[in-house]
Amino acid sequence: MRQGMGWKIALAFFAVYVCWGMTYLAMRVAVVSIPPHLLSGTRFVVAGLLLYGWIRAKGEPAPSARQWRAATIIGGFLLLGGNASVAWAEQRVPSGLAAVLIAVAPIWMVGLEWAKGGSRPTKHVVAGLLLGLAGIALLVSSRAETDSRVDPFGAMILVLASASWAWGSVLSKTAELPKSPFLVTSMEMICGGMLLLLTAGVAGQFHEFEPRRVSLEAGLSWGYLVVFGSLVGFSAYIWLLGVTSIAKAGTYAYVNPIVAVFLGWAILGEAVTSRMLMAAGVILVGVALVNVDW
Repeated sequence: MRQGMGWKIALAFFAVYVCWGMTYLAMRVAVVSIPPHLLSGTRFVVAGLLLYGWIRAKGEPAPSARQWRAATIIGGFLLLGGNASVAWAEQRVPSGLAAVLIAVAPIWMVGLEWAKGGSRPTKHVVAGLLLGLAGIALLVSSRAETDSRVDPFGAMILVLASASWAWGSVLSKTAELPKSPFLVTSMEMICGGMLLLLTAGVAGQFHEFEPRRVSLEAGLSWGYLVVFGSLVGFSAYIWLLGVTSIAKAGTYAYVNPIVAVFLGWAILGEAVTSRMLMAAGVILVGVALVNVDW
């Protein structure tokens, strides 16, 4: 490891572990007042333009048309298919459980990277995949002790969102993009954010949005998502994809559910039952089996 890189990597992992873990709560609060695709689109466009202006002012050359095209494709998978789908699903699924379902993203990453020509998964990786799927089945099919059932459609969207995010992450490793990770981050946020706003327009979310009805909590949550979820967390993740393996970068999914479940329980009063914890444990063990070096 190059001198001086250790603390930067540790700080980046802290950002994706803790800052991203808190975004599930922030999205859960904000989506009550702001439609999901409008919420995600505005946060990423604002953050992307701020970061793009800063990095270009520092002398970074303008991206080529091919690089903008690659950023649009990857941004679509990461933000439209991934992040915004989480925001939508949190209208139907508690934030803590959403984070647990998203925790299967590293499993998708391993499978998709193999499909793209990477190394074949080993036996312990296959065991991890099966455990992860078993955990999802347990979580979705179980009834909580409060007799509330996990919404199956919301859960399915979350699983597909993790797949979309994983595919965008795999593509970003080899796509034709600028060398600067911050320029890449800004481009993907701008392009993905514009796709989100286009989707919000088609879905009529601009029409149904009433700014005067946005609560103080929702406004503060939106601000948190812009600064810590996008500028800090997303930038850290894209940077980690460039300096570590995709499996290591994906370990954010180990810690995010713990942070999200705790905050959902402590602040929103979301139920945490023994069966939910069991399902979460099975999922996380499966994810760990996929990524631990043997």
